[in-house]
Amino acid sequence: MEQKRELIVIGAGPGGYPAAFLAADKGVETTLIDPEPNPGGVCLYRGCIPTKTLLHATKVLREAKELDKWGIEFSNPVIRPEVLKQTKDKVVQQITGGVGRLCKQRKIEYIQGKASFLNAETLLVNTVEGEKKEISFKNAVIATGSSPAWIPGISTDSPNIITSKDALNIDTIPESMLVVGGGYIGLELGSFYATLGTQVSVVELLSSILPGADSDLVRVFSQSTRRLFKEIMTGTKVVSIKANGESVSVSFENEKGSFEKEYSKVLITVGRKPNSENLGLENTKIKTDNRGFIVVNKYLQTEHENIFAIGDVIGGAMLAHKATHEGKAAVNNILGEKTEFRPSSIPAVLFTDPEVAWVGLTEKQASEKGIDYAVSRFQWGASGRAVTIGRIDGVTKLIIDKKNDKIIGMGLVGYGAGELISEGALAIQMGATAHDIADTIHPHPTLSETVMEAAELYFGLCTHMYSVKK
Repeated sequence: MEQKRELIVIGAGPGGYPAAFLAADKGVETTLIDPEPNPGGVCLYRGCIPTKTLLHATKVLREAKELDKWGIEFSNPVIRPEVLKQTKDKVVQQITGGVGRLCKQRKIEYIQGKASFLNAETLLVNTVEGEKKEISFKNAVIATGSSPAWIPGISTDSPNIITSKDALNIDTIPESMLVVGGGYIGLELGSFYATLGTQVSVVELLSSILPGADSDLVRVFSQSTRRLFKEIMTGTKVVSIKANGESVSVSFENEKGSFEKEYSKVLITVGRKPNSENLGLENTKIKTDNRGFIVVNKYLQTEHENIFAIGDVIGGAMLAHKATHEGKAAVNNILGEKTEFRPSSIPAVLFTDPEVAWVGLTEKQASEKGIDYAVSRFQWGASGRAVTIGRIDGVTKLIIDKKNDKIIGMGLVGYGAGELISEGALAIQMGATAHDIADTIHPHPTLSETVMEAAELYFGLCTHMYSVKK
């Protein structure tokens, strides 16, 4: 048994490595354990970063096609999937390599391998070199993340039935594809392939795509993407998926009856499951719920006061930036700085075209909470900047508490919405009012002005949209 470590972080994703970095910056001797050669986790290796790299390529492709309206025409592009994949891999290597160097600069002990609990103070670590180590610790943070969920009974043997990880390793452009699941992962990857020329269909069991997003935003998104996707089937159940050589046969069922269709590829994106198995939790008092998520208190502690858990493995919003802030809160608690993780707002972004972003309460949530609220919508057709770039397919929406005029929710759909949503997050975090937003001078001409004008519209004093005075 080696000397007891001050802090061990299990999992080096966007929750784990920021936690380890913060602890090291505050003078804590820290060990970070992960199967990958460098920190980064699913987000950097197989999620956020590679997806957005590929989506950038298709964004440029779409914009080039749309420039014919401005009198600029390009010849048909030559798409080389192998180069797209190489570029994506280079970006991943660059960023994960950079994080690895930051880890070394902080003198963090990085062990490439997998860890499991022998008890509440000891880990068994299997390194990539085949070595087995028993390591004792004073404190630990579990940040093992999540993995793609799968549909029970569906075979995983066919190369034509794939996960998001497979979809990122593009080698050919399939003729057709069915995306099972209308969440952000499926819609992002589906839009990527659709732009490259694949006929993409989306099927969602619920009555709407993007469950949890504001219905106004989903409506605008659906209208804008009609030409992108071949079809979006909501309220439809996938009954079976069978590989037939070079194609895949899918049986569906909805209120109109049963039907069957053929596709070149089927991409399964039905959510994610926590990586809480094979951690040796049975050797501790750590509890999981009926879906496998680790149970923690408001300080992110498990049943053991010296073991914390953060990120996807504890559920909630399964987003990288949420995990990052949980990791920092856990470290503060380890250091005795009692920090409850109770964020006022966690923004979410769908990086499609147009982008969809929201933060705080949706209109439905405000209604369910019994809040006396008002809605202010600014249509981007009235934005000078949106007109100049030919992107009037957007809406900025504010949810405002009528009792005190505070911003309690914000949603955007449109070009670059993800870059605009932070103003809403900051407004909610600081308790800003519609007056604060309206009175803040926004640069002209920018899309950020739509936030200011939405706030002005609440008072019936918007420059570029007329509203009847109440």
